[in-house]
Amino acid sequence: MGMNMQKMMRQMQKMQADLARVQEELENMTVEGTAGGGVITVVVNGHQDVQKITIEPDAVDPEDVEMLEDLITAAVNDGLRKSRELSASEIEKVTGKVNLQGLPPGLF
Repeated sequence: MGMNMQKMMRQMQKMQADLARVQEELENMTVEGTAGGGVITVVVNGHQDVQKITIEPDAVDPEDVEMLEDLITAAVNDGLRKSRELSASEIEKVTGKVNLQGLPPGLF
């Protein structure tokens, strides 16, 4: 039984190291969220940090600021959703389908 426990601990340590590596890599991975047919583009990294927002001049109408606000909100939300999907996908490559929620803090 002791050998199985050692093997399991080694596997857990490897998974922990792999997860740390993936977290570092996610900081440099980006996705784009868009709205309004691409008039608003938001670049978000794998840590859900907004890196850049691009607004096409056609989207700017001083008479309709609310529309611009709505488009920016939609593009940011699209980018954040894609970033969460990217993060989940990259982490799943390391963990498989193992659900890490509910494990003791500090284990991962």
